[in-house]
Amino acid sequence: MSFSIRIATRASSLAVWQASHIRAELERIHGPGLTVEVLPLTTQGDRLLDRTLAAVGGKGLFVKELEQAMLDGRADIAVHSMKDVPVDFPPGLGLTAICARGDPLDALVSGRCRDLAELPPGARVGTASLRRRSQVLARFPRLRVEELRGNVNTRLGRLDRGDFDAIVLAASGLERLGLGHRIAARLDPEWSLPAAGQGALGIECRLDDARMRDLVAPLADADTTICVAAERAFNRRLQGGCQVPVAAFAEWLEQGRLRLRGLVAAVDGSRVLRGERCGPAADAEVLGVGLAEELLAQGAGELLAELR
Repeated sequence: MSFSIRIATRASSLAVWQASHIRAELERIHGPGLTVEVLPLTTQGDRLLDRTLAAVGGKGLFVKELEQAMLDGRADIAVHSMKDVPVDFPPGLGLTAICARGDPLDALVSGRCRDLAELPPGARVGTASLRRRSQVLARFPRLRVEELRGNVNTRLGRLDRGDFDAIVLAASGLERLGLGHRIAARLDPEWSLPAAGQGALGIECRLDDARMRDLVAPLADADTTICVAAERAFNRRLQGGCQVPVAAFAEWLEQGRLRLRGLVAAVDGSRVLRGERCGPAADAEVLGVGLAEELLAQGAGELLAELR
C-alpha cells in the first residue's frame, strides 16, 4: 500500500534541512511505499526582519502559516524547532511526536575569542533572543548586546563582515547545517540556560488524522519527550515565549529522575531569577509547574508583567 505525506516547513535553510531529515527518517522507516514532499513556506517571523521579535509578538511567529497549511489541507504535518512552538495549539492541531534531541546548548561564534570574558568593554555581541541577551548582560554587563535577525547564514555573514565581535546561536542549528566548525565554544548552561525545547524537533499534525499520527509515531523519542514536557510545563505556567527572557532545561539523572532548571530575567540582565527542582520523570509536568510557581513567588510575575 502506498502513502504520501506533505511536510510544511519554514523556508530557511535550517528549517528545510530539518524537514528533509524527517522526510529521510520516514522513508527509512516506512520504505518505498511512502512518498514525502517538503513544502517550504515563508512565515511572519521570516518576513519581519526589520523589527525585534519582541516588537512583533513572539507567540506563533514561526508556526502560524505552517498550521494554516495543515488546516486548509495543503500539508499533512509540520516540522518545528521545539523552542519556537507555543504551548497552545489551534483547535484540531497538536504535537504528534518530539524527536531525539540534538545539542541543546547555546553556542558562541567569534573570530576574536573563545570566551565572552576575553572581549573588551563595549564589544558587540549579536542575538535575536531576549533570553540570550539577558543572560549575557547579567554575566558581562560591559558588553553591548545588539539585535541580530535573519537565518543562520545571514547572521554568520554579518559577523564575518565585522558588524559584531561575537554572536550567539543554537549549537544544534550550526551542527545540522554542517557549520559546527564555526563554534568557538558552547556556553555553560550554569549561566546561559537554553530555551524550552531547544535542540529538539517536533512534528505537528491534525489530531483527527489517525493514519498520519501512526506514520510519524515511530519518530518520537521517549527521553526527549519527557524532558521537553517538563520545560514546556514551566513555560506554560509563566506564559513564556520568545518575547520574554524565560529559559528552561531538563536533564536526566540516575534512577529515572529529572533535573529541571528555570530562569526569568530582565532584558538588561539587571535582575535574574533562577530555580531548580529534581524529581521523578513520571512527574515531569508537575516539576515544571512547581518550579514556575517557585519563581513566581520570587517575583517573576511582576517582572514578566513589566516586560510585556
